Amino acid sequence: MLILRRFILGLVVVLSAQAHAWQPSSGDTQPIWPAGRMPDALTDTKPESMETITDPLIAGKPWTEIFNVSVPTMTVYSPKKNNTGVAVIVFPGGGFNGLAIDLEGTEVCDWLTTRGISCVLLKYRVPDSGPAWHEDCHCNIHPKAPTALEDAQRTVGLVRYNAEKWQIDPHKIGVLGFSAGGYMVADLSTHFERAYPLIDIADQKSCRPDFAVALYPGHLWIDEKKFELSSMIPVIPKTPPTFLLQAEDDPEDNVNNSLVYYIALKNAGAPVEMHLYADGGHGFGLRHTNLPITEWPQLMERWLWSIRILSRS
Repeated sequence: MLILRRFILGLVVVLSAQAHAWQPSSGDTQPIWPAGRMPDALTDTKPESMETITDPLIAGKPWTEIFNVSVPTMTVYSPKKNNTGVAVIVFPGGGFNGLAIDLEGTEVCDWLTTRGISCVLLKYRVPDSGPAWHEDCHCNIHPKAPTALEDAQRTVGLVRYNAEKWQIDPHKIGVLGFSAGGYMVADLSTHFERAYPLIDIADQKSCRPDFAVALYPGHLWIDEKKFELSSMIPVIPKTPPTFLLQAEDDPEDNVNNSLVYYIALKNAGAPVEMHLYADGGHGFGLRHTNLPITEWPQLMERWLWSIRILSRS
């Protein structure tokens, strides 16, 4: 009887975890790593879970955060009409502790596909897959292995490998990220060599994005005593054209994160466009408010025209 009770209790825990794991309502979802081939996989992990956040509300609405992602996936959203051939891989933010999966993920894909742009939402590994803030030491701690970067590099290669099947131009694949996802954009934009041993033909494809969008990025300015970009982001002239946007009153990630990255890009001769606003805060995603900063999608679209990723025709 004791064994049976333990079995039932264990089953309840598993079912509860499954019930609270995030699943996209649409799109084609698939794992990014072959079974048993994921680099730096953890053997002891908590079940993936999700939480509806109501404090704070964003534009008067709650949002969803997911935690303990140990099996990363990508969800492909294809435009239903007027396919431009452009694709954007989206990295939600969450401080490398969780993922704001709808606010900075699915809602962005919903918008991009209406513009004829394919969207690939990456559910990358968390926690501690990048430089994460730890309250116990009040400091950012870099992970033992750059698993978020590994997931991002793998995803770009997979999208490029499947470009013909998904009706994507392999020379028009970009990345877009918020907050910690903005750091991932910079990380991926400056690391073109795989951070893991090559697995298959998809890993032989370039993982350099053709363009990059970092929105209220964090973890780029790490020393309050020095106005310098993190040494973990080695900007070079081949860094792709980059769009930066941030609010000067951002209470989570100081606007200096965008400023030091902008200066490094400019000094390296890498194309960059930056938009700063006095008001806007942090974590607004694509949700429109009365603040001008939330009109950033139109700015980004015009920038994509200016770098000839999108055509005005």
